[in-house]
Amino acid sequence: MKSNDALLTAWENTLARAKDSPAIFNTLGEIIRAFAQIEEDARSFEEKIDVFGAGSVIAVQTGNHADWPSILLACLRRQLVVLPLEQTMSEAQRDKALDICKAIGVVAAAVSGGRRLEVLPLRTAPATTRRGDKVPSLLKLTSGTTAAPRAIRFRSEQLVADCEQICDTMGITGQDLNFGVIPISHSYGFSNLLTPLIARGVPIVVSNDRLPRAVLVDLARTNATVFPGMPVFYQAFCEMEAIPELPKLRLCISAGAPLSIAVAKKFRQKFKQPIHSFYGASECGGICYDREATNEMVGFVGQPMKDVDLEIVDPGAVASQVRVRSRAMGDGYFPEADEEKLGLGFFLPDDLLTKAGNGFRIVGRVSDLINVAGKKVHPAEVEAHLLRFAGVRQAVVFGRESGLRHEEVAACVVVSAGVTEADLQEFCRSELSPWQVPKRIFILDALPVNERGKINRREVARHFRSQD
Repeated sequence: MKSNDALLTAWENTLARAKDSPAIFNTLGEIIRAFAQIEEDARSFEEKIDVFGAGSVIAVQTGNHADWPSILLACLRRQLVVLPLEQTMSEAQRDKALDICKAIGVVAAAVSGGRRLEVLPLRTAPATTRRGDKVPSLLKLTSGTTAAPRAIRFRSEQLVADCEQICDTMGITGQDLNFGVIPISHSYGFSNLLTPLIARGVPIVVSNDRLPRAVLVDLARTNATVFPGMPVFYQAFCEMEAIPELPKLRLCISAGAPLSIAVAKKFRQKFKQPIHSFYGASECGGICYDREATNEMVGFVGQPMKDVDLEIVDPGAVASQVRVRSRAMGDGYFPEADEEKLGLGFFLPDDLLTKAGNGFRIVGRVSDLINVAGKKVHPAEVEAHLLRFAGVRQAVVFGRESGLRHEEVAACVVVSAGVTEADLQEFCRSELSPWQVPKRIFILDALPVNERGKINRREVARHFRSQD
């Protein structure tokens, strides 16, 4: 019986075409799943989740596990809503996300260790994730423009549309081999690794070793042809000696943070490969892609993806926000809507863009959100945590430029005698995720204020942007 779910229909076509073909490899280059085995494992996994009712939210926190495709397929068949979670989240943030999304179960590594997974039921009552007749298949977690996390509702047809836009724009086919080191739980990894495997039959290498030397060695050993990466990897590759040859690698993609021109040029010289900048957002998937990859302009992200339309909000301005329209755009935020940003037929990113050459260039952002390697950090959340430390009287958090991660988190505080920077950083590590912990905390006698007596975050950031 044919499924009415767009992603399941695409999978059925993939399975009919590539049933016995290799689907998933480990970093030794060994086949660990054929497409037929993914299907078999999905059917088995259905039995583990048959206790959950349709519409229930199931969180998946497994890292880049070979069972990710089977888990997703099983949940789609049971009409469960999948909530991907990153493994590096703090326990406090995970609990907050599970509560906000009303997750009724978590798929995670077994307590006994190894790579075996188990389903952990939660006591939370099921949430109503539908809006009218729009029943979601996936919730993508994002910090949005508030300190509290929220999710974006996606139906299967939107996930398939994003996959099609990515594969068609970037020229990725079933003859390629994707190297999967970026987290599948992140929007970038989900759309570039998981859905192309299911909907287009693009095999992947699953990797959980993020050490740059190991990634480079594994790229060579597996003969991967496509590497969806981030600037931090490319910079590290450029600094290595005794590099392996990569004769099969044909497409290098960079997303999550702006790519340095110097890194792109050095990589091209060293590896004889250009790097294609990719600009997207959790809310709408891919937005722009640098097809030519000449890497000659700071912040250049290329032209709109196939079937993506960009509307300049303020045509007379030097730089402007854009309204993004595409079939891949999510239906809205969950649990609270924000239709002026997402849901009225468009998505409005915080980024400021300007026309440049035959494409677009990102020149800044409207909000004060800090972009740490593609992860959004809201200053208010870090400030609130710092103020919970006994002896901290005032705190202001801001972003500073970072060559590897686009920005890093920094803070200025007013404290009682005896409180040190090391004390505060350790306190932050106890509950915040690694990317939220300030790399520097400056202890001051007083924070600068504006004429109205309010702390001027931008002035603080300007003054301490380059201080060690």
